[in-house]
Amino acid sequence: MTHPKPTIETSSERFSKFTLVASISALLLLGMLFGASLWLLVGMATALLVFANYYLAILWTRSVVATRRGGDCELKIGSTVCIEIKLSNRSRLPVLWVLVEDLLPRRALMFNPPALGVDGTRIQVMFLWGNQTKHLKYEMQLNRRGYFQIGPTVLETGDLMGLYRRYRVGTDPQYITVLPNIIPLAAYEIGSRRPIGEIKMRANVMDDPTRLRGIRRWQPGDPMRSVHWAATARTGTLHSKIYEPSSIAGATLILDLHTTSNPQQHEPVRSDLAITAAASIAHALHDLGEPCGLATNGRDAADRIRSEGWVGDYRVRGQASEATSMLEKSDRLRPIVKMASRDTANLREIVSTLARLERSDGLTLSELLIESESRLSSETTMLILLQQCAPESLAAILGLSRRGWAVAVMINTYDINDYSAIAGPLIAARIPTFYLSSAESIAEVCRQSILR
Repeated sequence: MTHPKPTIETSSERFSKFTLVASISALLLLGMLFGASLWLLVGMATALLVFANYYLAILWTRSVVATRRGGDCELKIGSTVCIEIKLSNRSRLPVLWVLVEDLLPRRALMFNPPALGVDGTRIQVMFLWGNQTKHLKYEMQLNRRGYFQIGPTVLETGDLMGLYRRYRVGTDPQYITVLPNIIPLAAYEIGSRRPIGEIKMRANVMDDPTRLRGIRRWQPGDPMRSVHWAATARTGTLHSKIYEPSSIAGATLILDLHTTSNPQQHEPVRSDLAITAAASIAHALHDLGEPCGLATNGRDAADRIRSEGWVGDYRVRGQASEATSMLEKSDRLRPIVKMASRDTANLREIVSTLARLERSDGLTLSELLIESESRLSSETTMLILLQQCAPESLAAILGLSRRGWAVAVMINTYDINDYSAIAGPLIAARIPTFYLSSAESIAEVCRQSILR
């Protein structure tokens, strides 16, 4: 339950009150000077009416208490959530009218279909008898992933003559995380395509028979399956094959969500597509027992709310709605990095973070790679998901590959010509590229990246 917050009078209300007091005083003064009892009666009646309305406005504002049922939750796309606000009149006197509105973020109601499909009314005018309780109920269909602020509830009431209006926030908001879809990746065929691994290890963990480094004379302890029979037959002395040490690589997902490389005209389709692909790859790697990590320059909506919060200004209803909504800008430049791990808890954290991500005007992709390189696992593939690739970002990717990192790039664009322009320099540098064109291609593209 949220306790009633204090209300503040607007300048127009103060001016109206001053005008009314001055008028009443003038009527009383004229009545006393000229002995006009009618003027005295009118002045006294007007004063009584004004103060009665002022008292009613304050009483009704303090008497109505709103309580939100339910709290923060994580749900899947396609789920339905019921929102219920309980309005209680704590006084014995009736409240003749109170306007109740449960606020929703404007961006969640845009596009067709909207991210949050509302079934029912979230704005209602109520009449409450003394000690009466009523409910405001509506349902929401969760159509897209994201982090959404539901509420707060704004209450508006006032006197019968419209002389005084009072606005305040009745309940704190609740937050709903809508998780991205997980596309099942069928036909992995990992065993036949890459039985052990693909990344050269700094420590000799195990030998990869798919990576022959050379031959040497046979030594006691060498297994017979490593004997190089052609060299043995040619020289007459046993020789053994030497393999590069390797291990299952896994992947660290590098997700570019900068506003310059993710244009507004492609939103929210392209960014949601990239996040769905990243979540599907993370889920597939976890099922295979491979480590998965995440690094992104996107903005975590939950972190933004924690650091910036929401503030209430209750002087007018429009300002209250604007002040209590989620702020749209953040100047934080710290990247989001989740270390590579095989834990189930790590997978849940990565998927939840992907669900809350928004585009940001902070770090570019090149700055993200420079900033987070020291914190990334060198034993995993750097799988970069991007829409556009600026020259400095291309230089950063090529530099990462030249320094010995295993790099792959998934290009999230609809036009095949845009894909070719970005993929050309990468293919020339022997960096694998994958074409993510639409939702229908997610399963195949993600399967190709896993099979690599």
